[in-house]
Amino acid sequence: MAERSAPRIASISWGRMEVEGVGSGKDFKLWPGGGRPWDWTETGTHHSPGIEPADVEELLIHGSEVLVLSRGMELQLETAPETLALLHERGVDVHVEETNAAVKVYNELAERGEPVGGLFHSTC
Repeated sequence: MAERSAPRIASISWGRMEVEGVGSGKDFKLWPGGGRPWDWTETGTHHSPGIEPADVEELLIHGSEVLVLSRGMELQLETAPETLALLHERGVDVHVEETNAAVKVYNELAERGEPVGGLFHSTC
């Protein structure tokens, strides 16, 4: 994997993800060149209103130009309108999908060498 390639998600199941070069866990923030576990309490994120602007800032700082935001396996995680507005203002392409579909889109973009980042929630 090139230094700035986004890490590939090797597997996902309810409550568990395996990310190449990053490790295993429940929820992840991923970007070109790396990633880390996603702890919702850092920004006060809840299922509703969902993913906050502060949740995506780290992805942008690390060079993500395309974002994939997962909604959870049961589509319970929303994305705050302010977050989508921020990304639109910055010209960032955004894909909002159910988690399994989000992983597929993310891996395809990463394998093409796109500067993709993502937030992944592996449960509800």
